[in-house]
Amino acid sequence: MGVDIADLIEPEESSLDAFKGRTFAVDSLNMMYQFLSIIRQPDGEPLKDSKGRVTSHLSGLFYRTAKLVEYEIKPFYVFDGKPPEFKKTVNRERRKRREKAKEKHKEALREGKKKKAKKYAMQSVTVQEEMVQQSKDLLDAMGIPWIQAPGEGEAQAAFMAKGGDAWAVGSQDFDSLLFGAPVLVRNLTITGKRKLPNKKEYVEIRPEKIELGKILDGLGISREQLVIMGILVGTDYAPGGVKGIGPKNALKIVKKHGDLRSVIKEVDWSFEKDPEDIMNLFMNPSVTENYSLEWHEPREDDIKKFLCDEHDFSENRIKKPIEKLKKNRNSGTQSRLDSF
Repeated sequence: MGVDIADLIEPEESSLDAFKGRTFAVDSLNMMYQFLSIIRQPDGEPLKDSKGRVTSHLSGLFYRTAKLVEYEIKPFYVFDGKPPEFKKTVNRERRKRREKAKEKHKEALREGKKKKAKKYAMQSVTVQEEMVQQSKDLLDAMGIPWIQAPGEGEAQAAFMAKGGDAWAVGSQDFDSLLFGAPVLVRNLTITGKRKLPNKKEYVEIRPEKIELGKILDGLGISREQLVIMGILVGTDYAPGGVKGIGPKNALKIVKKHGDLRSVIKEVDWSFEKDPEDIMNLFMNPSVTENYSLEWHEPREDDIKKFLCDEHDFSENRIKKPIEKLKKNRNSGTQSRLDSF
């Protein structure tokens, strides 16, 4: 879900063309939830192969990554490791909500209400370990690198962006900004039109660029104070935040009191978790420096075997994306990948 500070951020609308030659650290879990939520049949059911295995995540990962490479964008994917101990309660609550959504989805299907069924299906998305491994296997065949984070994937992605191994983090959530990512790009792995809630209108989805430095300068705060604001409005570690405090109010409080201890004294902190621990997680997250980034020639036979033979993808439909991967891997721009 991530931290909710959208009201204080004005993203710069961009395009894939503007990112030519740029390297992105993509938050894999965030991306997988996107694909599993969006890529669905009219009744809300995800795409599946003949054995009943979900393939929505594989479809999104394959076609969208090929699209990025076509624009000479250089993605690598960062996978989550072990979550912080105090996030387990949050994850348990999320599982309960997803199970409830699954039941409502089944009920809507029985009633023949497809739109309602699809809405609940999108709320019931679960990323399983098997899906994570499948995604890694597909990326290997495509020649696209991936990194296993020891903890939060967004923390690792932000760390690599700060270190210069990526120009930006690709994610829908704002958390990577709190982790210190210099640039966040939203809508990198989604495209097309999106229906506005409770309306018949559609809006075009375009990439949005958000620069941490500009945000901090515009708000007149430090990154540490941005993290404090996140703690107040709610993070994955203290969902909902302090009752009655939204982004704008949080900004006023942070500007008035400055540091975390002074801020917490002035608010009704009702969580068992120590806010200092949450602060430390964002400022000093668990990351690894033991990684390498190597882009390789896509293994066409392995891609076909994995997607077509194992998961019933159409061979005709995967030809063009494979050609995109091969063409741009051999282009002058793509060859710069090997400079890492």
